[in-house]
Amino acid sequence: MVSISPIQPGSGKTMAEYYLVITSWPDFAGAKKQARSWLQKKLAANINILPQMESIYRWDDEIRSGNEHQMLIKTCAHKVDALEQEIRRVHPYALAEILRIAIDSGDPDYLDWIDQSTR
Repeated sequence: MVSISPIQPGSGKTMAEYYLVITSWPDFAGAKKQARSWLQKKLAANINILPQMESIYRWDDEIRSGNEHQMLIKTCAHKVDALEQEIRRVHPYALAEILRIAIDSGDPDYLDWIDQSTR
């Protein structure tokens, strides 16, 4: 059995209430447009779009490469499923990169801000 430990004593916040969702996007303009849309829908509190990078990957049993932007999305547990569904719905790739990373600690004021920004 997995126990859930508090982020900070007395804060009332527990593990897996907050997530960092990582995805990639082929172009900056598209990433920025989607980030604004997800923020307007309150699916996330903050989205960082990293500078262009080159990705090297295997697809259809071939080694390929391409340029894209990594997106780091901070959200709450009550929005993470909807966010992932939205990424799948609008993503231009046949298979979108979606990595969900549980945040098990953080500044309580920042975590409260994530809560407020997604409600």
